This record gives sequence, C-alpha cells and structure tokens, in this order.
Amino acid sequence: MLQSLADDNDLVIAVGFSFEDSIKKIAAANPDTNFSGINILRGENAPENFASLVFNEAEGSFLVGVAAALVTGTRKVGFIGGGCGTPDRLIEKFEAGFVSGVLAMVKGINRNIEVETAYLSQFSDPQNPDEPPDMSGFFSPDKAKEVAEGMFSGGSDIVFHASGSSGAGLFEAAREFSEQQGNSKVWAIGVDSDQYNTADEPVREYILTSMLKRVDTAVYNIVKAQRDGEFSGGTVNHDLANDGVGYATSGGFVDDIRELIEAPKAFIVRNLFDVPTVPVKGCREPQTYNLRY
Repeated sequence: MLQSLADDNDLVIAVGFSFEDSIKKIAAANPDTNFSGINILRGENAPENFASLVFNEAEGSFLVGVAAALVTGTRKVGFIGGGCGTPDRLIEKFEAGFVSGVLAMVKGINRNIEVETAYLSQFSDPQNPDEPPDMSGFFSPDKAKEVAEGMFSGGSDIVFHASGSSGAGLFEAAREFSEQQGNSKVWAIGVDSDQYNTADEPVREYILTSMLKRVDTAVYNIVKAQRDGEFSGGTVNHDLANDGVGYATSGGFVDDIRELIEAPKAFIVRNLFDVPTVPVKGCREPQTYNLRY
C-alpha cells in the first residue's frame, strides 16, 4: 500500500506505530518521495526523507487529569488503556500524565483522590517474544464497557480512556450507569479528538472533555512544508507550547473550571514543570494510586 502511494505522490503520510518498520523501509527505497509518520518515532538510521510527527500525550493528559480531580464527587477516578507495552510505551504516557494531573490538584485543593487503571490488552508477551503483537485492546468496545462498568460500580465517577475505538464502550457504560442511578451522574473523558462531536448523540452529555492531539495541525503543517519546498526529515514535536495537544470544551461541562485548568497549563508552557511520561506502576495488571495531599 505504501509503495503504491509513493508511486503516485510526492508526500506520503502514515498514521500509527504499526507502520513504523514499513514506512521507513519504503522511504529508504524511494529517496525522491517524502514520508511522514504520525506517532511514529524517527529512531536510529531513519532515512533523511522521513519526518516523525509526535505529540506530548502526557501534557494533554495532565490537563484532563486536572479536570477529573476538580469534578469528581466520589474522589475516585479511572483510566483505561488500549494496550500495555506498545512501542515507546505510548499508552502509558497518557496514564502518567493523567495521574500527574490528578495529583497536582490533590495537592492544590487538599483532598485525597484514588485513581484506578486497567489495560485491555498486552501488546507483547515477555514469555513469548516471537508471538505477533496483540492490538485487540484498541478495537474492543465490549471489553472497555465491561471494565468501565466495574470502575463505575466500584466508585469511580470519571474514567479517561486511551483505547482507540474501544472508547465507545466506555461512553455507553457512562450513559447506562448514569441512567440506572438516576441522580448520580458519571463521566467519560475522550482521547485524541474532540469525541463529544464524533460520538453517538445519546452519549455526548456524558463526555466531560477529551484530551486533544492536534493531528489536523500536524498534517496541515507538513503538507504546507512540502508544498513550499521546506520539508525536512527529523522529529517535529507537538506539545502545549505550540498547541499540539490540549483539551476539549465542547458541551460546556468544563466551562466553570477552565481557569483552574489553564493555571497549571501555563506552568508547563513556561517550562516550570515537567509532566512525567512513565507511570510509577506497571500496566500488566490493574493498579490503584492512592493520591494524598
């Protein structure tokens, strides 16, 4: 597929770490065509005609962690990851940022909050390294719904997911649990795009916010660079400082806390605080963080 695109285009863009090996091989074999990868690390010995477009997932996740800490009424929130142990530990970055954002608010508002985490699949098995990677956690809404139901039943009233299309199961679990409880509403937090605008309408009122990765901006900029003759291989980082990541405000559910979210954001942009990218605990088993002020 990538080769056929290279035959007909002067710029080829691939999305996702599953293309990491193939796009670099095709780029090396087609030096007159430029290539770019969304969420694909440049790594060592990458061809000069390959640009890596990466995002600081931890910084964006930090902000939705702040929002979750400010909104939770039960003082318990959750995180669902699609796959543990993916290349560059991508999904763990979301977890690390989210937990760090919750912790920042724990210290700021003097209230203890518990965070529980669970992953839907193990990308690789250390005991069987030759087995093909397991990507099922990113395409399992039923499993995500089951895990989310357990979190909501256990007391979490906000759950953030970084699990691809599996997130639809979380949204449905939030809707069903809220309707069953009557006057006890629970929330979901989306990922990558503003999922309030893309999710099925019945679940939208249960999506508190979404962690945004501005893929649209990254693609626009690389296409513009190609058009203007300014393409260069290398790594292009997208973070809070250049609006490459952020949080969504659709639905108006975080309007009354936006100033409180923007305050720590300013510290990160000014390099006064580095958001961790590695979780304190492992992801192969469900974990619980008891965050205390």
